[in-house]
Amino acid sequence: MILWGYLMKTNKHQFEIADIFRDYGRLLGRLPLAHHKVIQAIKNCRTKVLGGHEYECKSCNYTQNLYNSCRNRHCPKCGFTARTKWIEKRNAELLDCPYFHVVFTIPSELRALFLANQKLCYTMLFEASSKTIKEVAKSPENLNAEVGSIGVLHTWGQNLMNYPHVHFIVPGGGLSPDKKKWIKSDEKFLLPVRVLSKVFKAKLLDLLETAYDEDKFNLSYDLERYQCPAQFEELIKSCVYKDFAVYCKRPFAGPQSVIKYLGQYTHRIAISNFRLVKIEDERVYFKVRDNNNPGEKKVMSLHVKEFMRRFLLHILPKGFVRIRHFGLLANRYKKVKVVIIRQLQGVKESLKIALEKTWKNFLLEVTGKDPDKCPACSGVLEISKC
Repeated sequence: MILWGYLMKTNKHQFEIADIFRDYGRLLGRLPLAHHKVIQAIKNCRTKVLGGHEYECKSCNYTQNLYNSCRNRHCPKCGFTARTKWIEKRNAELLDCPYFHVVFTIPSELRALFLANQKLCYTMLFEASSKTIKEVAKSPENLNAEVGSIGVLHTWGQNLMNYPHVHFIVPGGGLSPDKKKWIKSDEKFLLPVRVLSKVFKAKLLDLLETAYDEDKFNLSYDLERYQCPAQFEELIKSCVYKDFAVYCKRPFAGPQSVIKYLGQYTHRIAISNFRLVKIEDERVYFKVRDNNNPGEKKVMSLHVKEFMRRFLLHILPKGFVRIRHFGLLANRYKKVKVVIIRQLQGVKESLKIALEKTWKNFLLEVTGKDPDKCPACSGVLEISKC
């Protein structure tokens, strides 16, 4: 509770995404129930509607009202607490080896099909990409080992358009087939990207064809033409000659840097309040990455209705899990296999320090401020009213 209020007080913006929906939501007209619920949660987050507590400093009588968070995973003001807890748990799984960042993307021809069949297609995206990593790593020509990975689904680009892709964090090594040896990857190379791309393409297209044969797709509205098998076959053929882009970035500086990096990719939404610049003449101005100048930002604008429409493209189906663990790091195996790997690596105590940190310690490290401290006199804030 203190954390939510602290972030509310310190992360102030001239305007927020909640303000856009509050002031211009009427322009959207009728919406699916799931979208309506997300919009209401964003609008109500940290307002009187959700209630809260009054905090008082006994030393100087300073008081402040801190309202509750909506905890919706699509809310730009929520996620810090969930992300912190998730990162702390991942500390327990860190291995003493380099970690690689692998990204799987799909060609633009498939984006409309994915958007209309989110749960089905995003699940296939996870299946195809995770099995690709597993099988290519297991090949004797490559690592010849059983590897683990953590995948995070993102559905957006910097301009908020529909752009489904999966980020994977992959340890640089794996268990030998007999489970008696830890096989290290090259310090600067994990797996051949071209092979990953070809295998991923074959697996995903095969899954799409199977789903079509089993009549699992929603092919209404703009996708009606694909109700004709010949048209769907043409779509698949057009993708055969496309590159299914796979990126494998160089390894991180060390296991602890992985945790810091993971926090940027896990509990995120399409755009945060920090990227908003201004609203002028019913246009939203926001910062995007400048691809022509690496490390620099530029400002683009969209009409408020189009901005809201693009934001809503990334509302995930209810109950859909966008962070998944595979191979050695799969939930059913990792407790046993991580212990085996650490024994093979000779790691005993070096990574346990991180487990003792609380969310308050983490917040203090990130912001340099104590959420329990009175901003007026540095006394202690305590709950006075609910």
